[in-house]
Amino acid sequence: MKKQKSLLKKSISPLIGGAAASLALAANCHAQSSDALIDKLVDKGILSANEAKDLRDEADKDFKNALSAKTGMPDWVSGYKLSGDVRGRFEGFYGDNPAFVDRNRLRYRVRVGLTVSMFDNFEAGLRLTSSEAASGGANNEGDPLSGNTTMQNNGSKKLIYLDQAYGRWTPFNGPGLNGGFTVGKMENPFVFSDLIMDADYTPEGLAGQFAYQLNDKHSLKLNAAGFVLDELSTTERDPWLLGIQARWDANWNAKFTTSMGAAYLPMLYRTTLTTGNVPNIQRGNARNADGSLTYHFNPFVVDASATYNLDSAPFYTGAFPIKVAADYINNPGAPDSAKNYGWSAGIQLGKAGKRKTWELSYTYKWLGANAGWEELVDSDFGAYYAAANSPANSGSGIGYGSGTNVKGHVFKFAYSLSDSMTLSIKWFMTDLITGYPAGSNSGMNRMQVDAVWKF
Repeated sequence: MKKQKSLLKKSISPLIGGAAASLALAANCHAQSSDALIDKLVDKGILSANEAKDLRDEADKDFKNALSAKTGMPDWVSGYKLSGDVRGRFEGFYGDNPAFVDRNRLRYRVRVGLTVSMFDNFEAGLRLTSSEAASGGANNEGDPLSGNTTMQNNGSKKLIYLDQAYGRWTPFNGPGLNGGFTVGKMENPFVFSDLIMDADYTPEGLAGQFAYQLNDKHSLKLNAAGFVLDELSTTERDPWLLGIQARWDANWNAKFTTSMGAAYLPMLYRTTLTTGNVPNIQRGNARNADGSLTYHFNPFVVDASATYNLDSAPFYTGAFPIKVAADYINNPGAPDSAKNYGWSAGIQLGKAGKRKTWELSYTYKWLGANAGWEELVDSDFGAYYAAANSPANSGSGIGYGSGTNVKGHVFKFAYSLSDSMTLSIKWFMTDLITGYPAGSNSGMNRMQVDAVWKF
């Protein structure tokens, strides 16, 4: 019997090694196939646990060698992943104030990313995006909150920017604790709605993300980060945004899930964060004569959501989710009289993204002028300024302005024709909380019709 097991082990090793060569570009497939085979042999008593471990080590070594020879990759690289999306958009602005000139435009956004997975739980990634030069940005830098480019200027060549460039180490991969650290220009590590941060914001700095699985229904998460807002050669008081967020996710049963979070986002050295130092694309905050922020920013944020899955819905493939969500921000660094708080609440029926799925959503948002820093919040949520609201803010002239000091309704409908293509229409109905001048008509309607192809 021992001789038969020995012969079987010797025959299995080259078999798995050969499979590794043919699967050199599919690391996950290799791991799943070889592990399944070894587990089956352990279950049947043909291999012991120690023998299975030795065999896995041999298989991994053979796979790494085959992968390196097949692709020319260094032996510490386990795979590459290319991804991205292309979005075409028709956009219209229609003001209630007769002084506003209605306008339409065509825009597009292109993003292409590459992720390199390495052994020992390392990862590196980069992503390029289209965008336009931001007002106030040095060296023709792109808009921090948008990858959109307007079709104009007789087909002129357009700009491409670095949207992500990061390294990640994930040392915790246990059955309970998972997580790691990221450095560079990264995807936002926090879970926020666009009331707090625009979905296209890719911060620069350091972050840590951790998750602990309490049981099969409940998990706790902790996100922490320090974002560089600017680097100044004339002072050591560089402005930073720090953040820590705790979350509780619960799967109560197959149909009902909830999520709750609480965060604290203090800003360091706000007085050096003037409109002349960083891209100044939004408005709303109170500012001093030199363009620096009048009030401290150290807001608290809480959010909650609940999702219930119906078995089916008309013209929808799969289980049909119904989600309600709300969040609230309060900045004790500013007085109540400066409108230091904001909130949003909404409902979403369905979720687009997979073939023959759709979603319909409604959200109401109210974002006070000094609830958060104006340059982080949703860049699509704005209203009409009939007069300049701050001489220290270079972006404060007459016209449409997004940022804080805005309230209104957001409607959206989306339908996915396939896994790769989604069509959507989004409508904003907004007003300023405090009009400029007081009593002026600031109402706006903004429409976005999108076609998105992802790969």
